[in-house]
Amino acid sequence: MLLVKNGNIYTMEGEEPVNADIFVMNGKITEIGKNIEATDDVKIIDATGMNVFPGFIDAHSHLGICEEKASAQVDESNENTNPITPAVRGLDGVNPMDSAFHNALASGITGVMVGPGSANPIGGQFAFIKTYGRCVDDMVVLAPAAIKIALGENPMTNYGLNGNTPSCRMGTASLIREELFRAKQYFENENNEKDFLLECYRDLFEGKIPLKAHVHRADDILTAIRIAKEFGVELTLDHCTEGHLIAEKIAESGFPAIVGPSLASRNKKEVSQSDFKTAGILKKTGVTVAITTDHPVSRIQYLPLCAGLAAKEGLGEYDALKAITIDAAKICRVDHRLGSLKVGKDADMVIYEGSPFDIFSRVFVTIIDGKIVWQ
Repeated sequence: MLLVKNGNIYTMEGEEPVNADIFVMNGKITEIGKNIEATDDVKIIDATGMNVFPGFIDAHSHLGICEEKASAQVDESNENTNPITPAVRGLDGVNPMDSAFHNALASGITGVMVGPGSANPIGGQFAFIKTYGRCVDDMVVLAPAAIKIALGENPMTNYGLNGNTPSCRMGTASLIREELFRAKQYFENENNEKDFLLECYRDLFEGKIPLKAHVHRADDILTAIRIAKEFGVELTLDHCTEGHLIAEKIAESGFPAIVGPSLASRNKKEVSQSDFKTAGILKKTGVTVAITTDHPVSRIQYLPLCAGLAAKEGLGEYDALKAITIDAAKICRVDHRLGSLKVGKDADMVIYEGSPFDIFSRVFVTIIDGKIVWQ
Protein backbone atom coordinates (compact mmCIF):
# COMPACT_ATOMS: atom_id res chain seq x y z
CA MET A 1 0.00 0.00 0.00
CA LEU A 2 1.09 3.52 -0.82
CA LEU A 3 -0.13 7.01 0.09
CA VAL A 4 0.87 10.14 -1.81
CA LYS A 5 0.23 13.08 0.54
CA ASN A 6 -0.56 16.72 -0.15
CA GLY A 7 0.23 16.71 -3.86
CA ASN A 8 -0.97 19.23 -6.41
CA ILE A 9 -2.82 16.60 -8.42
CA TYR A 10 -3.50 16.91 -12.14
CA THR A 11 -6.08 14.14 -12.44
CA MET A 12 -6.70 14.88 -16.16
CA GLU A 13 -10.36 14.25 -15.37
CA GLY A 14 -10.78 18.03 -15.10
CA GLU A 15 -8.68 21.01 -16.09
CA GLU A 16 -7.97 22.42 -12.62
CA PRO A 17 -5.49 20.62 -10.32
CA VAL A 18 -6.59 19.68 -6.80
CA ASN A 19 -4.55 19.55 -3.61
CA ALA A 20 -5.23 16.10 -2.17
CA ASP A 21 -3.91 12.65 -1.28
CA ILE A 22 -3.90 9.48 -3.39
CA PHE A 23 -4.22 6.06 -1.76
CA VAL A 24 -3.01 2.98 -3.62
CA MET A 25 -3.67 -0.68 -2.91
CA ASN A 26 -2.81 -3.73 -5.04
CA GLY A 27 -1.51 -1.52 -7.83
CA LYS A 28 -4.76 0.44 -8.22
CA ILE A 29 -5.91 3.88 -7.09
CA THR A 30 -8.53 3.28 -4.39
CA GLU A 31 -9.10 6.78 -3.03
CA ILE A 32 -8.39 10.41 -3.86
CA GLY A 33 -9.24 12.98 -1.22
CA LYS A 34 -8.17 15.22 1.62
CA ASN A 35 -6.48 14.01 4.81
CA ILE A 36 -6.53 10.27 4.04
CA GLU A 37 -5.40 8.34 7.11
CA ALA A 38 -2.64 5.73 6.84
CA THR A 39 -1.74 2.75 9.01
CA ASP A 40 1.83 1.85 9.93
CA ASP A 41 2.17 -0.60 7.02
CA VAL A 42 1.50 2.08 4.37
CA LYS A 43 4.45 3.71 2.60
CA ILE A 44 3.99 7.49 2.53
CA ILE A 45 5.35 9.89 -0.09
CA ASP A 46 5.19 13.54 0.93
CA ALA A 47 4.39 15.47 -2.26
CA THR A 48 3.91 18.83 -0.57
CA GLY A 49 4.69 21.63 -3.01
CA MET A 50 5.02 19.18 -5.92
CA ASN A 51 2.88 18.32 -8.93
CA VAL A 52 1.40 14.84 -9.44
CA PHE A 53 0.50 13.68 -12.95
CA PRO A 54 -0.65 10.43 -14.52
CA GLY A 55 2.32 8.54 -15.91
CA PHE A 56 3.23 9.98 -19.30
CA ILE A 57 2.52 8.01 -22.49
CA ASP A 58 4.40 7.97 -25.79
CA ALA A 59 1.86 6.79 -28.36
CA HIS A 60 4.42 5.78 -31.02
CA SER A 61 7.82 4.35 -30.21
CA HIS A 62 10.43 1.75 -31.08
CA LEU A 63 11.71 1.54 -27.50
CA GLY A 64 13.62 -1.68 -26.87
CA ILE A 65 13.50 -2.61 -30.58
CA CYS A 66 15.90 0.03 -31.90
CA GLU A 67 18.24 -0.35 -28.94
CA GLU A 68 20.59 2.32 -27.69
CA LYS A 69 24.30 1.54 -27.25
CA ALA A 70 24.03 -1.08 -29.97
CA SER A 71 25.26 -1.63 -33.52
CA ALA A 72 23.06 -1.51 -36.60
CA GLN A 73 22.66 -5.28 -36.31
CA VAL A 74 20.51 -4.72 -33.21
CA ASP A 75 18.04 -2.51 -35.08
CA GLU A 76 15.32 -5.10 -35.56
CA SER A 77 12.54 -2.65 -36.33
CA ASN A 78 11.75 -4.05 -39.79
CA GLU A 79 11.58 -7.44 -41.48
CA ASN A 80 13.15 -6.14 -44.68
CA THR A 81 12.76 -9.29 -46.76
CA ASN A 82 9.07 -8.83 -47.55
CA PRO A 83 6.94 -5.68 -47.97
CA ILE A 84 3.90 -7.36 -46.36
CA THR A 85 4.59 -8.76 -42.88
CA PRO A 86 1.39 -8.59 -40.77
CA ALA A 87 2.44 -11.49 -38.55
CA VAL A 88 5.53 -9.70 -37.23
CA ARG A 89 4.90 -8.89 -33.57
CA GLY A 90 6.71 -5.91 -32.10
CA LEU A 91 6.51 -7.61 -28.74
CA ASP A 92 8.96 -10.27 -29.96
CA GLY A 93 11.58 -7.61 -30.71
CA VAL A 94 11.45 -5.66 -27.43
CA ASN A 95 14.47 -5.98 -25.16
CA PRO A 96 13.52 -4.60 -21.71
CA MET A 97 17.25 -4.37 -20.89
CA ASP A 98 17.62 -1.50 -23.36
CA SER A 99 19.05 1.42 -21.37
CA ALA A 100 16.40 3.72 -22.83
CA PHE A 101 13.83 2.17 -20.49
CA HIS A 102 15.74 3.75 -17.60
CA ASN A 103 15.59 7.13 -19.35
CA ALA A 104 11.84 6.70 -19.78
CA LEU A 105 11.32 6.02 -16.07
CA ALA A 106 13.54 8.93 -15.07
CA SER A 107 11.34 11.24 -17.17
CA GLY A 108 8.02 9.95 -15.84
CA ILE A 109 7.11 7.98 -18.97
CA THR A 110 5.27 4.88 -17.78
CA GLY A 111 3.58 3.60 -20.96
CA VAL A 112 4.56 3.30 -24.62
CA MET A 113 3.21 1.94 -27.88
CA VAL A 114 6.01 -0.12 -29.41
CA GLY A 115 6.25 -1.92 -32.71
CA PRO A 116 7.82 -2.28 -36.14
CA GLY A 117 9.33 0.55 -38.11
CA SER A 118 8.16 2.02 -41.39
CA ALA A 119 10.10 0.17 -44.10
CA ASN A 120 7.15 -2.03 -45.10
CA PRO A 121 3.73 -1.06 -46.45
CA ILE A 122 2.37 -3.46 -43.83
CA GLY A 123 4.92 -3.89 -41.08
CA GLY A 124 3.27 -5.88 -38.32
CA GLN A 125 1.73 -5.52 -34.89
CA PHE A 126 2.24 -2.87 -32.22
CA ALA A 127 1.82 -3.52 -28.50
CA PHE A 128 1.19 -1.18 -25.59
CA ILE A 129 3.56 -1.89 -22.71
CA LYS A 130 4.62 -0.32 -19.44
CA THR A 131 8.21 0.81 -19.11
CA TYR A 132 9.20 -1.15 -16.01
CA GLY A 133 10.12 -4.83 -15.93
CA ARG A 134 12.56 -7.49 -17.03
CA CYS A 135 10.08 -9.77 -18.83
CA VAL A 136 8.16 -8.03 -21.59
CA ASP A 137 5.19 -10.36 -21.13
CA ASP A 138 4.70 -8.90 -17.65
CA MET A 139 4.78 -5.35 -19.04
CA VAL A 140 1.98 -5.77 -21.59
CA VAL A 141 -1.21 -3.75 -21.31
CA LEU A 142 -2.58 -4.48 -24.80
CA ALA A 143 -1.26 -6.76 -27.54
CA PRO A 144 -1.89 -6.57 -30.38
CA ALA A 145 -2.71 -2.89 -30.09
CA ALA A 146 -2.49 -1.86 -33.78
CA ILE A 147 -1.43 -3.02 -37.25
CA LYS A 148 1.34 -0.86 -38.71
CA ILE A 149 1.13 0.45 -42.25
CA ALA A 150 3.50 2.91 -43.92
CA LEU A 151 3.16 5.26 -46.86
CA GLY A 152 5.58 7.71 -48.39
CA GLU A 153 9.33 7.66 -48.79
CA ASN A 154 10.33 4.77 -46.52
CA PRO A 155 8.68 1.84 -48.37
CA MET A 156 9.58 3.37 -51.73
CA THR A 157 13.28 3.67 -50.92
CA ASN A 158 13.53 0.39 -49.02
CA TYR A 159 12.12 -1.63 -51.92
CA GLY A 160 12.00 0.55 -55.03
CA LEU A 161 15.70 1.38 -55.01
CA ASN A 162 16.37 -2.37 -55.10
CA GLY A 163 14.12 -2.88 -58.12
CA ASN A 164 11.22 -4.28 -56.11
CA THR A 165 7.63 -3.27 -55.43
CA PRO A 166 6.71 -0.68 -54.23
CA SER A 167 8.71 1.93 -56.06
CA CYS A 168 6.08 4.69 -55.88
CA ARG A 169 3.22 5.91 -53.71
CA MET A 170 0.63 4.25 -55.93
CA GLY A 171 2.40 0.91 -55.59
CA THR A 172 2.51 1.22 -51.80
CA ALA A 173 -1.20 1.96 -51.57
CA SER A 174 -1.98 -0.86 -53.98
CA LEU A 175 -0.13 -3.44 -51.87
CA ILE A 176 -1.98 -2.33 -48.75
CA ARG A 177 -5.34 -2.51 -50.55
CA GLU A 178 -4.62 -5.94 -52.01
CA GLU A 179 -3.77 -7.32 -48.59
CA LEU A 180 -6.79 -5.79 -46.85
CA PHE A 181 -9.07 -6.99 -49.66
CA ARG A 182 -7.72 -10.53 -49.27
CA ALA A 183 -8.20 -10.35 -45.50
CA LYS A 184 -11.74 -9.00 -45.79
CA GLN A 185 -12.72 -11.81 -48.16
CA TYR A 186 -11.21 -14.31 -45.73
CA PHE A 187 -13.36 -13.10 -42.84
CA GLU A 188 -16.49 -12.96 -45.01
CA ASN A 189 -16.13 -16.68 -45.82
CA GLU A 190 -16.67 -18.69 -42.64
CA ASN A 191 -15.71 -21.94 -44.40
CA ASN A 192 -12.10 -20.89 -44.96
CA GLU A 193 -9.37 -22.91 -43.32
CA LYS A 194 -7.45 -20.96 -40.70
CA ASP A 195 -4.73 -18.80 -42.23
CA PHE A 196 -2.13 -17.55 -39.75
CA LEU A 197 -1.20 -14.50 -41.82
CA LEU A 198 -4.82 -13.41 -42.27
CA GLU A 199 -5.92 -14.15 -38.71
CA CYS A 200 -3.61 -11.25 -37.78
CA TYR A 201 -6.28 -8.89 -39.08
CA ARG A 202 -9.19 -10.27 -37.02
CA ASP A 203 -9.01 -7.60 -34.30
CA LEU A 204 -8.70 -4.91 -36.98
CA PHE A 205 -11.85 -5.95 -38.83
CA GLU A 206 -13.72 -6.45 -35.56
CA GLY A 207 -12.95 -2.82 -34.66
CA LYS A 208 -10.82 -3.68 -31.63
CA ILE A 209 -7.59 -2.14 -32.93
CA PRO A 210 -6.69 0.43 -35.62
CA LEU A 211 -4.35 0.62 -38.54
CA LYS A 212 -1.36 2.65 -37.34
CA ALA A 213 -0.34 4.68 -40.38
CA HIS A 214 3.13 6.14 -40.83
CA VAL A 215 2.24 9.28 -42.80
CA HIS A 216 4.11 12.56 -43.15
CA ARG A 217 2.99 14.30 -46.33
CA ALA A 218 -0.56 15.60 -46.81
CA ASP A 219 -1.26 13.32 -49.78
CA ASP A 220 -0.11 10.26 -47.81
CA ILE A 221 -2.35 11.27 -44.89
CA LEU A 222 -5.32 11.50 -47.24
CA THR A 223 -4.47 8.17 -48.88
CA ALA A 224 -4.41 6.45 -45.48
CA ILE A 225 -7.80 7.97 -44.64
CA ARG A 226 -9.16 6.88 -48.02
CA ILE A 227 -8.02 3.29 -47.53
CA ALA A 228 -9.38 3.09 -43.98
CA LYS A 229 -12.77 4.38 -45.13
CA GLU A 230 -12.83 1.94 -48.06
CA PHE A 231 -12.39 -1.04 -45.77
CA GLY A 232 -14.34 0.26 -42.79
CA VAL A 233 -11.45 0.07 -40.32
CA GLU A 234 -10.14 2.42 -37.64
CA LEU A 235 -6.96 4.44 -38.14
CA THR A 236 -4.41 6.57 -36.32
CA LEU A 237 -2.36 9.11 -38.27
CA ASP A 238 1.16 8.76 -36.93
CA HIS A 239 3.64 11.63 -37.47
CA CYS A 240 1.04 13.62 -39.44
CA THR A 241 3.77 16.13 -40.28
CA GLU A 242 1.75 18.10 -42.84
CA GLY A 243 -1.47 17.67 -40.90
CA HIS A 244 -1.74 21.41 -40.28
CA LEU A 245 -2.11 21.91 -44.05
CA ILE A 246 -5.25 19.72 -44.20
CA ALA A 247 -6.49 20.01 -40.62
CA GLU A 248 -10.17 20.31 -41.57
CA LYS A 249 -10.01 17.15 -43.71
CA ILE A 250 -8.44 15.23 -40.85
CA ALA A 251 -11.08 16.50 -38.42
CA GLU A 252 -13.77 15.48 -40.90
CA SER A 253 -12.36 11.94 -41.02
CA GLY A 254 -12.74 11.51 -37.25
CA PHE A 255 -9.34 9.86 -36.95
CA PRO A 256 -6.80 10.97 -34.31
CA ALA A 257 -3.25 12.20 -34.92
CA ILE A 258 -0.02 11.24 -33.16
CA VAL A 259 2.25 14.18 -33.98
CA GLY A 260 6.04 14.08 -34.10
CA PRO A 261 8.94 13.68 -33.92
CA SER A 262 9.15 17.46 -34.21
CA LEU A 263 12.41 17.56 -32.23
CA ALA A 264 14.35 15.96 -35.08
CA SER A 265 16.13 16.80 -38.30
CA ARG A 266 14.17 17.56 -41.46
CA ASN A 267 16.27 14.94 -43.17
CA LYS A 268 13.72 13.84 -45.78
CA LYS A 269 11.64 15.79 -48.26
CA GLU A 270 8.39 14.58 -46.70
CA VAL A 271 9.29 16.11 -43.31
CA SER A 272 10.25 19.54 -44.69
CA GLN A 273 7.09 21.02 -43.11
CA SER A 274 7.83 19.61 -39.63
CA ASP A 275 6.89 22.16 -36.96
CA PHE A 276 5.70 22.22 -33.36
CA LYS A 277 2.66 24.25 -34.43
CA THR A 278 1.02 21.21 -36.08
CA ALA A 279 -0.44 19.73 -32.89
CA GLY A 280 -2.09 22.99 -31.87
CA ILE A 281 -3.64 23.60 -35.27
CA LEU A 282 -5.05 20.07 -35.37
CA LYS A 283 -6.41 20.31 -31.84
CA LYS A 284 -8.13 23.62 -32.53
CA THR A 285 -9.77 22.03 -35.57
CA GLY A 286 -11.23 19.23 -33.44
CA VAL A 287 -8.69 16.44 -33.89
CA THR A 288 -7.69 14.32 -30.90
CA VAL A 289 -3.91 14.71 -30.63
CA ALA A 290 -1.04 12.88 -28.97
CA ILE A 291 2.66 13.77 -29.03
CA THR A 292 5.39 11.29 -29.95
CA THR A 293 9.18 11.23 -29.86
CA ASP A 294 9.26 8.29 -32.31
CA HIS A 295 12.14 7.03 -30.14
CA PRO A 296 14.97 6.74 -31.06
CA VAL A 297 14.44 9.44 -33.73
CA SER A 298 14.07 11.77 -30.76
CA ARG A 299 15.05 10.19 -27.46
CA ILE A 300 12.17 9.10 -25.28
CA GLN A 301 13.13 11.28 -22.29
CA TYR A 302 12.37 14.38 -24.38
CA LEU A 303 8.65 13.60 -24.58
CA PRO A 304 7.72 16.23 -21.92
CA LEU A 305 9.96 18.76 -23.68
CA CYS A 306 8.26 18.04 -27.02
CA ALA A 307 4.87 18.51 -25.39
CA GLY A 308 6.07 21.77 -23.84
CA LEU A 309 7.29 23.10 -27.19
CA ALA A 310 3.95 22.15 -28.76
CA ALA A 311 2.21 23.99 -25.90
CA LYS A 312 4.30 27.08 -26.61
CA GLU A 313 3.50 26.94 -30.34
CA GLY A 314 -0.26 26.91 -29.93
CA LEU A 315 -1.38 23.68 -28.28
CA GLY A 316 -1.60 25.22 -24.81
CA GLU A 317 -0.39 23.72 -21.53
CA TYR A 318 -3.45 21.69 -20.57
CA ASP A 319 -3.95 20.20 -24.03
CA ALA A 320 -0.22 19.42 -24.17
CA LEU A 321 -0.57 17.51 -20.90
CA LYS A 322 -3.56 15.66 -22.36
CA ALA A 323 -1.46 14.81 -25.43
CA ILE A 324 0.92 12.76 -23.26
CA THR A 325 -1.67 11.45 -20.78
CA ILE A 326 -5.41 10.94 -21.27
CA ASP A 327 -5.64 11.73 -25.00
CA ALA A 328 -2.65 9.49 -25.73
CA ALA A 329 -4.33 6.75 -23.66
CA LYS A 330 -7.58 7.16 -25.59
CA ILE A 331 -5.81 6.95 -28.94
CA CYS A 332 -3.98 3.81 -27.76
CA ARG A 333 -7.24 2.36 -26.35
CA VAL A 334 -5.90 1.93 -22.84
CA ASP A 335 -7.77 4.82 -21.19
CA HIS A 336 -9.85 2.36 -19.13
CA ARG A 337 -6.65 1.75 -17.15
CA LEU A 338 -4.28 4.63 -17.84
CA GLY A 339 -4.03 8.31 -18.74
CA SER A 340 -5.74 9.87 -15.72
CA LEU A 341 -5.69 9.64 -11.94
CA LYS A 342 -9.03 8.11 -11.02
CA VAL A 343 -10.28 5.53 -8.55
CA GLY A 344 -10.06 2.08 -10.14
CA LYS A 345 -7.30 2.94 -12.62
CA ASP A 346 -3.72 1.68 -12.50
CA ALA A 347 -1.55 3.54 -10.00
CA ASP A 348 0.86 4.88 -12.63
CA MET A 349 1.99 8.42 -11.83
CA VAL A 350 4.88 10.83 -11.81
CA ILE A 351 5.65 13.46 -9.19
CA TYR A 352 7.46 16.53 -10.51
CA GLU A 353 9.34 19.25 -8.64
CA GLY A 354 7.83 21.88 -10.94
CA SER A 355 6.33 21.77 -14.42
CA PRO A 356 7.30 18.92 -16.76
CA PHE A 357 7.57 21.55 -19.49
CA ASP A 358 10.32 23.43 -17.63
CA ILE A 359 13.76 22.06 -18.52
CA PHE A 360 14.97 22.83 -14.99
CA SER A 361 12.25 20.72 -13.35
CA ARG A 362 13.09 17.28 -12.05
CA VAL A 363 11.17 14.08 -11.54
CA PHE A 364 10.96 13.31 -7.83
CA VAL A 365 9.29 9.89 -8.09
CA THR A 366 7.92 7.66 -10.86
CA ILE A 367 5.36 5.04 -9.85
CA ILE A 368 4.02 2.09 -11.86
CA ASP A 369 1.34 -0.25 -10.50
CA GLY A 370 1.72 1.40 -7.12
CA LYS A 371 5.45 0.63 -6.97
CA ILE A 372 8.22 3.23 -6.88
CA VAL A 373 10.29 2.44 -9.96
CA TRP A 374 12.45 5.57 -10.07
CA GLN A 375 13.38 8.09 -7.37
